[in-house]
Amino acid sequence: MGSAAIQGELWSKAPHDWTHLQEPLHKPLWEAMLDAAQVGQYTSFLDAGCGGGGASILAFERGAIVSGLDAAEPLVRMASERVPGGDFRTGDIEQLPFRDASFDVVFAANSVQYAANRVAALRELKRVCTAGGRIVAGLFSTPEKVEYRAFFKAVRDSLPTPPPGDGPFGLSTPGILEGLMEQAGFRVLGHAEVSCPFYYEDFDTFWKANASAGPLQAALRSVSEDKLRANVEYGIMPLQQSDGTYLFKNMFRLVTGTVD
Repeated sequence: MGSAAIQGELWSKAPHDWTHLQEPLHKPLWEAMLDAAQVGQYTSFLDAGCGGGGASILAFERGAIVSGLDAAEPLVRMASERVPGGDFRTGDIEQLPFRDASFDVVFAANSVQYAANRVAALRELKRVCTAGGRIVAGLFSTPEKVEYRAFFKAVRDSLPTPPPGDGPFGLSTPGILEGLMEQAGFRVLGHAEVSCPFYYEDFDTFWKANASAGPLQAALRSVSEDKLRANVEYGIMPLQQSDGTYLFKNMFRLVTGTVD
């Protein structure tokens, strides 16, 4: 089974909240990734894990010819509405519905880690990338650089058993993502880190934004919303500012590669 069967359902619960509350917080990461991939006028661009289209909008504004894929059909519909002329499709990152060598740039922000088979997903990204094209993948940096880890810990500690997989930081250690990209056939060009703080006006906004994401939806299958919400509110209390807002200072990693 690929990623889409599982992830599509989890990320379809609240597409509007994800698109307008949580997804935009990643803009500094997207901008850094677009710069690293040298996205510009007439770049053929694939947003692999496009969500509601936030990064795709930025690529379009740079003049790129935009395509996108996501497992969640409601998010794909939102991306299609927001990016004029974009080619957005619902599908599986391990079985992309695009032809070989279709894109100058393959862009994967916070998507590779959700693949059931990460190397298989990266091989598919390589397949659709042109010779001399670029891939750029982005995700959280190591836990000590991510204050948002307080949220992840509160969710994990609320569950009756630990969730499967290696968690949100499984690919964060320098060298791990690079190694997977090399296994898939990319030549790694470099890596970088970028500051990407998450800011919320109050806890209700925080909860609404984060409840729209797949990981929290998965947690809600094992624990009641009242219990999880209370535990999360307590767990992130140290990040509450004096005015009642919440600020999480985070670093993200991005790795750039190419196809020879």
